[in-house]
Amino acid sequence: MLGLLVLTGCARADEPSPLPPAGVYQHGAAAENSQAEPIAPDGPAGALTRPLRAAGWFCVQARANADGRALWCRIARHDASDTVRPQVAQFLLDRDDRLAWAWFPSAERAPEANDVVAAAASTLTAIWPDAGDRVREEINDFEADHRTDTTGHDGGTPRAGWRDKHAEYRYDWLNGLVVTARDASVRRWPFGSDHYATSMSSAVDDLLAGGYDCSYPPQQNCNRVQSNGSFRVTLRGDQIVSAEFGIGSRIEAGRQRHLLGEEFPHGLTFLTEAVRRPVTERIEQSRRTGTSFAGIVAGTVVLIDARKSALDGGDLVAYLDIRIGAPLAATLPV
Repeated sequence: MLGLLVLTGCARADEPSPLPPAGVYQHGAAAENSQAEPIAPDGPAGALTRPLRAAGWFCVQARANADGRALWCRIARHDASDTVRPQVAQFLLDRDDRLAWAWFPSAERAPEANDVVAAAASTLTAIWPDAGDRVREEINDFEADHRTDTTGHDGGTPRAGWRDKHAEYRYDWLNGLVVTARDASVRRWPFGSDHYATSMSSAVDDLLAGGYDCSYPPQQNCNRVQSNGSFRVTLRGDQIVSAEFGIGSRIEAGRQRHLLGEEFPHGLTFLTEAVRRPVTERIEQSRRTGTSFAGIVAGTVVLIDARKSALDGGDLVAYLDIRIGAPLAATLPV
């Protein structure tokens, strides 16, 4: 997933530059608001995300500041083996609520051009009526031209670029589609997360106490051999922006036999005190029922992907992949 693309200035289609665009996060706090909010049905944000929400996606305003706001959408599809294949879309709106930037990454674990086309064409058409058909045409032509291309270009990653009156576009197999609007921009991109998350340095000791193998800095992915689990974060400096971990659940005779305290003996201390209890309660509810969840809890994005199987007598065993918080726009992992 290296070599993410965004068009800057008059760069050619075969000249990738890294995401995020240079300098967009190199600023002090600009009235940062890290409380997640539902997206209002009216206005540009509502129009932009309405097709995704109608198709079953979860969409949220993840954060905002004085210059703009970041929207984040996700859908989790389960395949025949109950493996979750998530797909996301990211949008950045300027202070006048105009779309300034969008990213439609390839779906995790099984990149499909059709997934990118479906998401991008439906959302862009909602605000730029002629853009969706062009997206379909360009990506379908690219796929037809390169379907049997095993050598690629520029180190093995063929890519396409085009522009219209609304935006400039870059597409490749690894990263999907990046859209940069021509008449709107956000100089200082929102980065806040202090409403819901603490720092990684303050959380490491508690992770070690729970059996995680952590060496921070620089390690941002801690492993737990006892449960074959991991705890992964995205950061801005030392500040946690998003956290992901997996945990099992085993209900026997109506009681939870796999306590949260086995992995987190001091609780979810990577979360702030303001949100820790309601988020923990929401996780425990899914662990009791073996059900998935996508929503906002105490101003915090909470996603739970559950894989379960019933045992005899109404008992339950399940495994839950949990994400708290949304990552910064244009950064990995998505």
